[in-house]
Amino acid sequence: MPADRARPRPGRRLLLAAPLLPLLAACGRIPADSRGTTERVRGGTLRVGVSPNPPATDVADDGSPSGDEVDLAAAFARTLDAEPAWTTGAESALATELETGGIDLWIGGLDDTSPWTSKVALTRPYRTVEGPDGKERKLVMAVRMGENRLLTALERFLAHEEGEL
Repeated sequence: MPADRARPRPGRRLLLAAPLLPLLAACGRIPADSRGTTERVRGGTLRVGVSPNPPATDVADDGSPSGDEVDLAAAFARTLDAEPAWTTGAESALATELETGGIDLWIGGLDDTSPWTSKVALTRPYRTVEGPDGKERKLVMAVRMGENRLLTALERFLAHEEGEL
């Protein structure tokens, strides 16, 4: 074997490592949002979709939302120094709004058996309640797929609010 093949070439190592540089640069910002939602929301507006599902969420005739999850979403917005902007609608419409970036957070008494898991990212269950059928339901909230920093911040907030932290 020729001597020049036995020694690795410094230039070749650098060339092989070049594709890893963006990944290494991002290490300080993990978890990251693929679309920068947390940074956009911080100090601005958290766009919250609300589907009516009493008692977690309800919508008055004038369109104003209420309920435990509305209070939680407003408190979460404050942790980001943001104001909530409410959008009310049916689950199917809000799932699409979240998927396309029209809203940042979706609440509405969703549970961990939600059929929307292929379109949105669900938090881990933060509270267990009894459903109308008497069965246990594990409540979750939803954010846009890929917005991992926002999801992590929301999960930490919910864990704190529920006394887990």
